[in-house]
Amino acid sequence: MKKLNLRILSIAFFTVAFLGFQSCSEDGMSSDGESLTQTELQTILTTDAIAGVADFTIAELYNNNTAKQASSAKDDCYTATYTETGFEATFNNCVLNGTDNVNGTVSVSYTEGEGNSTFVATFTDFYAGKAKLNGTRTYKISANSTEATGAFTVTSNISVEMEDGSTISETGTKTLSISYDGEAQNILFALSGNWSVETEGNTYAVETLDDLEGNSACEHITTGAMVVSKNGLAVTVDFGNGDCDAIATLIYPNGATEKITL
Repeated sequence: MKKLNLRILSIAFFTVAFLGFQSCSEDGMSSDGESLTQTELQTILTTDAIAGVADFTIAELYNNNTAKQASSAKDDCYTATYTETGFEATFNNCVLNGTDNVNGTVSVSYTEGEGNSTFVATFTDFYAGKAKLNGTRTYKISANSTEATGAFTVTSNISVEMEDGSTISETGTKTLSISYDGEAQNILFALSGNWSVETEGNTYAVETLDDLEGNSACEHITTGAMVVSKNGLAVTVDFGNGDCDAIATLIYPNGATEKITL
């Protein structure tokens, strides 16, 4: 399904753009000593990296059932049973996307509605590498989506158990839009939404203030801002005004700022 593949490409690019914060100065602090660290920013985005593998898996399964009718499939990687409204697949610790082993079960139901298509995926002890994913993700694809443009809303209620036994959970909704600039041959994307991440006794609430935007010609987000709230501390992460660079700014409530290298 071209629309679904387009969405997967968008999420994969967004994940790569965010990973790997490297601080180029001391962590900034609020007046009461609270701060938002490089490690915490990475943690907030960990679920996107894991879920991106799961999303790729769903696209592969959907596209492999080209007839879109009741059928079964089996190969060295997985067994799958398809119906007219969905499928269930169990993976056998195989490499599907070239980098991460996948293992466990995913069940997907899909419906065509007026103005959009909806996929509901339920993950049961689904492994992406050493991380175990449980929970649901709901994908709504705009009816106006094409090969060149697309709009996708993802609502998550998932938990990820990492190899060290720590758990990260995420709830909330993100909207991704993408378009293709034929003249420059670049993919343009924007993300907005509200979501929360819980781990190690902390809750991080994330809200985009201005759409986070970028393109395939730049390695990192080029513009937009989001607020990350932690234990009463609200820090603005400003990605700039369009320059293709690796710099973002943390802005604390007391006015203190910190430059970070992405």
